[in-house]
Amino acid sequence: MSADPTSAAGVLARCSTLAAISARPDGIERVHLSPEHARANAEVAGWLRQAGLATWQDAAGNQWGRREGRTPGLPALVLGSHLDTVTDAGPYDGILGVALAIAVAQRLGERAATLPFALEVVGFADEEGTRFGAALLGSRAVAGQWDESWWALRDRGGVTLREASVAFGLDPDQIGTAARASDELVGYLEAHIEQGPELEAADESLGVVSSIAGARRMRLTVLGEARHAGGTPYSRRRDALAGASEIVLAIERAGRESGCIATVGQLAVEPGGVNVIPGRAELSVDLRAETDQARDQLWATLEPQLHELCTRRGLRLSVEEWHRATAVACAPRLAAAVGAGIGAKPPTLWSRAGHDAMAMAAITEVGMLFVRCHDGISHHPAESVGEIDVACALDALEAAVLHLAS
Repeated sequence: MSADPTSAAGVLARCSTLAAISARPDGIERVHLSPEHARANAEVAGWLRQAGLATWQDAAGNQWGRREGRTPGLPALVLGSHLDTVTDAGPYDGILGVALAIAVAQRLGERAATLPFALEVVGFADEEGTRFGAALLGSRAVAGQWDESWWALRDRGGVTLREASVAFGLDPDQIGTAARASDELVGYLEAHIEQGPELEAADESLGVVSSIAGARRMRLTVLGEARHAGGTPYSRRRDALAGASEIVLAIERAGRESGCIATVGQLAVEPGGVNVIPGRAELSVDLRAETDQARDQLWATLEPQLHELCTRRGLRLSVEEWHRATAVACAPRLAAAVGAGIGAKPPTLWSRAGHDAMAMAAITEVGMLFVRCHDGISHHPAESVGEIDVACALDALEAAVLHLAS
């Protein structure tokens, strides 16, 4: 006997169903505009219809459902998250938020027809950016932020985004029809696993999100001189890797001391010989903070220190910023609704990770509910949530919708 789809067990069962839709036999991978994407959309569309919603897939590949409010054509409160995954993913990142949204819509049942707004559910197509390297493609299309240059992006097999869109059955020239106007919406609520350990450490099932981190990403290139390791004394060395190593530690130290997040995730060295002093090192920097001001102040303090470090070693440092995302504050009224849904003075957290809510904030107010996940593990097969926490999230999200209606 299958679990009730409006229960926590039913939500978790649906997460398992979606987890089984994967391009990998040994793990979870479901990327944008893939056959697995199409299967997931079809599965979700069936659940939406079961919940009493009219369904459609937009020109960006996002899956939607809608239930009218007390009169047809009212602006909509949108609930949802994303259906795509990273490579070797866990079963709950994004997917849990979609399954919760559908369950809430079904729980509301005929009461949805009395709401002062329409209720919509969305499964966004490409939050992660795994296939084409550009994140939030689905929600950015909805927010009217589509960049025509994205059509030329290529995946690892050389397929362009435009070619993949056509193969999926979409018309790239209709991408503008995916955009929603601000007056069509009353807000966007997203439930998501925390992807951090704070709720677990506080022994709390749920939390209210105050804001989503603003990020900056840079490529740092350290230039020295490649020479024979045996024949070059230390006084003559201009070792790019040694300088880059100091940079990595300086970045980590700055993140710890500032309360922001500063991470080096990539490091490449040339020429790469075991007996050659590295003449060039490239590394990535990812900066995140609760506010843009805090993030930018961190870099303004850190950058001169890195240049000075390199100068002292006889190295040259160049910096190329390739990504910047503005921090997004959750709307007070939506945060209050989420808090009221949880009850009993829930903890408030800022999200260190990006979410579709960041794009949606361009056209409507946003709010987020965090669900405890074991040890904060995410983007990994060990991703885990408890049924009791999912039950709390289900009740809280439904209560938040009713709070907004009142």
